[in-house]
Amino acid sequence: MGQSLVKNYLHIVFSTKYRQKLIYAPVEQELHAYLGGVCNDLGCQSIIVGGYTDHVHILCRLSQKIALMKLLEEVKSHSSKWIKTKGIEYENFYWQNGYGAFSVNPSQVDRVIAYIANQHEHHTKKTFQDEYRAILKKYQLEYDERYVWD
Repeated sequence: MGQSLVKNYLHIVFSTKYRQKLIYAPVEQELHAYLGGVCNDLGCQSIIVGGYTDHVHILCRLSQKIALMKLLEEVKSHSSKWIKTKGIEYENFYWQNGYGAFSVNPSQVDRVIAYIANQHEHHTKKTFQDEYRAILKKYQLEYDERYVWD
């Protein structure tokens, strides 16, 4: 086969350092747009970016030209530098060290879009930690609670 054809949908999740509640309007919408822009600039088509006060969700298509680890490194570093320009209240803004990245079946993309779009309502009932544990359970990922949070 002469062509390389790739279509990998990823649902990426990461939080602020120590899950500090720092992401509020109007910077929230700007941050989500910025994160999507970084993904797009790296050839990873952003489909939706959302989240809540202490974390973000990104649904994108991973480019065949970049490793997942490099994508997250670029997304986190660029957005962290950018948000620090938004005011003194963000001068100590940091993302957590880790992240979760989960493959999404193309038939489930609309479902994930709705899930990410509904984050504010979702988090009136569930914390980020409980949400993340549920995602890890859904994907049958083993993890050590001591190392998931930072």
